[in-house]
Amino acid sequence: MSGASTPRSIRSLSSSSTQSNSPPRTPPNLHQNTIDPAATWLVQKFGGTSVGKFAVQIAKNIVSNYIDQHKVAIVCSARSGSTKALGTTNLLLRAASQALTRPSRKQLAHESSGTVTPALKAVKGRVEEYDESSPSSPREHSDSSPPRSSSPSSLFGPFTPTTALPVPEFHATIDLLRQEHLNAAKNSLQSPEILKALVDEIERDCEWLRAFLAAAQIINEISSRSKDCIVGLGEKLGCKLMTAVLRDQGVDAEYVSLADVVPHSENEDGYTSETLDQAFYDRLAVALGERIRQCGPRVPVITGFFGPVPGSLLSQVGRGYTDLCSALLAVGLEASELQIWKEVDGIFTADPRKVPTARLIPIISPDEAAELTYYGSEVVHPFTMEQVIRRKIPIRIKNVENPSGGGTVIHPDPDIDATGLQQENGSSPVPEPAILTTLQQLAIATDEHQNRKLPTAVTIKEHIMVLNVNSNRKSVSHGFLAGIFSTLDRFGVVVDLISTSEVHVSMAIEDGLARKIEDRLVRDLQKSGTVSVHRNMAILSLVGKQMRNMVGIAGRMFTTLAQGNVNIEMISQGASEINISCVIDGHDSVKALNLIHQSCLQIKPEGARDRVGPWLF
Repeated sequence: MSGASTPRSIRSLSSSSTQSNSPPRTPPNLHQNTIDPAATWLVQKFGGTSVGKFAVQIAKNIVSNYIDQHKVAIVCSARSGSTKALGTTNLLLRAASQALTRPSRKQLAHESSGTVTPALKAVKGRVEEYDESSPSSPREHSDSSPPRSSSPSSLFGPFTPTTALPVPEFHATIDLLRQEHLNAAKNSLQSPEILKALVDEIERDCEWLRAFLAAAQIINEISSRSKDCIVGLGEKLGCKLMTAVLRDQGVDAEYVSLADVVPHSENEDGYTSETLDQAFYDRLAVALGERIRQCGPRVPVITGFFGPVPGSLLSQVGRGYTDLCSALLAVGLEASELQIWKEVDGIFTADPRKVPTARLIPIISPDEAAELTYYGSEVVHPFTMEQVIRRKIPIRIKNVENPSGGGTVIHPDPDIDATGLQQENGSSPVPEPAILTTLQQLAIATDEHQNRKLPTAVTIKEHIMVLNVNSNRKSVSHGFLAGIFSTLDRFGVVVDLISTSEVHVSMAIEDGLARKIEDRLVRDLQKSGTVSVHRNMAILSLVGKQMRNMVGIAGRMFTTLAQGNVNIEMISQGASEINISCVIDGHDSVKALNLIHQSCLQIKPEGARDRVGPWLF
């Protein structure tokens, strides 16, 4: 990244497309992707926690078991840290913020005490080196030139430590980032040669970041594209670590940076003009597929950061761009499956941390998965899901700690069954006995689910605030709703649920606004009517495609809540007819979740088949 030449020891880890024309040397006995022409591509995406905690297990127990039957491509997020605050992306964003923070008077007083810091020594050394070697040095002039001071800044006075600026805060943050990755490298690698190559890369990337932020501090500005580059360094470090671990475990892996992969088109005037529409993503998917096919039989380890995009990657796509990258790569490679590896077995009928009887859902429709994502479950972002589903590519959620499990399949065909899934995907990397077990369970669960016509899952979204706006006019004009929605748009507020009547509007939003912003929002809404605010609420959602044809499911849901003494603040049914949601008091969220799971999904605890309630408390 800094422009320095890549050491010979690391060349075998890097993409051959960025190196010399001669092919990189492959060490003997390294395991490569299958060269079977009939083999399909499989894209595996690993999140930051997986890369941070289970890198060796990923290489040894997951990737190695797939590459004999599939051509595997790996996409990695920036690795997590030993704590959430020490996560790579958090550290990078903190360093960027610190680069624009001016030093306090206390820091200036401390630094002016005469202590020569390492940074100051480096600056002084560079000035002295320049002074000795500059061809325009006054020493080359005539002897009549006046004598000069030995100080490198003699023209404006002596160069002393007391004139130095304080060492910026971001240096300490970069040191934390560097140490986290060095510790991970030392704890994950056995080969001294691979370890040395990786350590050199980590040092080089961290020094690039120091120089980049120092330049940003001088101009006192970090543009949105510059912030993209800073955050993108996290994926590069994570992928270099994973590449080294794979090679250390005998897999012929290749690090691939996508920093320059985004295709740009020029208009008639020769200027680059792009918008992030579907056509842009289609072109990007093709470019990603072409880049990865250049790797040959080596297993590509690909950065989730795919370079500068119009309007900034962070602002246009957000921090979930790694999932989007893996989805577009699956499209570009025409993969048979996109696997998203997490630390859970898949999607459950409810949050298993709150509902002891929650069961794994073996297969789910994209619409159901999207509804669960909107209302509290961390599945896959709907836009990311759309990119692969529209190309009929299934998504499988799997657990890095249980790689032999079947996981949950988000399948594009709403009428797919277990047999069809087996025929479409062809051979599975899971051992034969496990294939039969998984498919049998999938078939039984699917048939049972369809025959009983039950909801698929129930979810809860906590930390919700309800805003009620009651018009203060007897005859409401058509501008009542327009005024409310324009106010919400001005403050960038996203409404999760809404319920309206002629003179009353209730809205459920996330309770995350800063107090000053919230006060301003309420004052503006008061121009339309009386405003009341209810905090510590939760959205309870019952989701299932079978609910379209279920008579009385809403009545059962609300009757169950009433019998459990759970008050309902708002009720809303989605236009898709696969979701019924209501707003309840946040203190009742766990109780309500268990009640609905038992009553509407008819999943009861052992020994309590005929009881509703006592087992929950």
